[in-house]
Amino acid sequence: MIQFRIQPDSEIPASTQLFNQIRFAIASRQYPPAYKLPSTRALAMQTGLHRNTISKVYRQLEEDGLVESLAGSGIYVRAQGHEGGSKLQSPILKQHPLAYKVVQKALDELLAQGCSLNQAREIFLAEIDWRLRCSARVLVAVPNQDIGAGELIVQELEQTLQIPVQLVATEELSAVLDKTTSATVVTSRYFIGEVEAIAAPRAVRVIPLDIHDYAKEFDIVKNLSKDSCIGIVSLSSGILRATEVILHGLRGDEILVMTSQPKDSYKLGAIVKRAQLIFCTDKTSYSAVHGAMQIAIEDIIRPPKLVNCENYIGSKSINLLKRELGLG
Repeated sequence: MIQFRIQPDSEIPASTQLFNQIRFAIASRQYPPAYKLPSTRALAMQTGLHRNTISKVYRQLEEDGLVESLAGSGIYVRAQGHEGGSKLQSPILKQHPLAYKVVQKALDELLAQGCSLNQAREIFLAEIDWRLRCSARVLVAVPNQDIGAGELIVQELEQTLQIPVQLVATEELSAVLDKTTSATVVTSRYFIGEVEAIAAPRAVRVIPLDIHDYAKEFDIVKNLSKDSCIGIVSLSSGILRATEVILHGLRGDEILVMTSQPKDSYKLGAIVKRAQLIFCTDKTSYSAVHGAMQIAIEDIIRPPKLVNCENYIGSKSINLLKRELGLG
């Protein structure tokens, strides 16, 4: 550790003596870039100076661009120019070592296009500020005719992202967006065209979600014996319609497919009595099927096997949405 010495009988003020010694240590690379300076307490014990005097010296060093303070971490020597790849190896850059290279490349491209540094800074800040504002309000937009799909998306997003999500019918989206300055609108790719057309003139982001591939569920259907009956229960009427078409293409008339939404007690009762296998796409549907089985228990010879589908949204889409919303 470098020993700083203060001459108490010198005509040069003690703060100036310390300032010049630290500046020499930096200039001579005894304190290299990213080096953490001693705490004011440690330096006070070494020099005999008051901690307020040392704090004043550190502030002067920072004003001169020689050091930089990180809240809760300490005072660090700043790199000059591009030495070391960055001005300061802050904790966030140590966690994301490629971050600086990405930013540097983007900045170089902006400068090559004729932007000044101040303009580039404004572009970066404007984009970050816009994304932060958009992330503060997340809307799920689906058509009224398949509002159940929106309920599915909202349930899954709130559980996965741990943030409040608002469900809006596509028919009402324009009016809702007229009352907000920024938002992120999420929807299934089934509905992306209409949602984008409404959102295009407004300051909002639109992020499409891929649905789960249901590979495990399709494998089960492929291995069912002929003349089997399967039930599909879902909040989404769109899922029920699509599933009937897909399963018919997969097995033709070899199996019977029955569908219902959880609120249709009549259809649910028929399914639990007839089907050998029931797929539920969401918790609400799963609970409704359980309830229907309890009601019809005396009429059921052999209880159907229940399969609760893991999720509606594809995992890659969830991860993308997390990144876009700054949730890690």
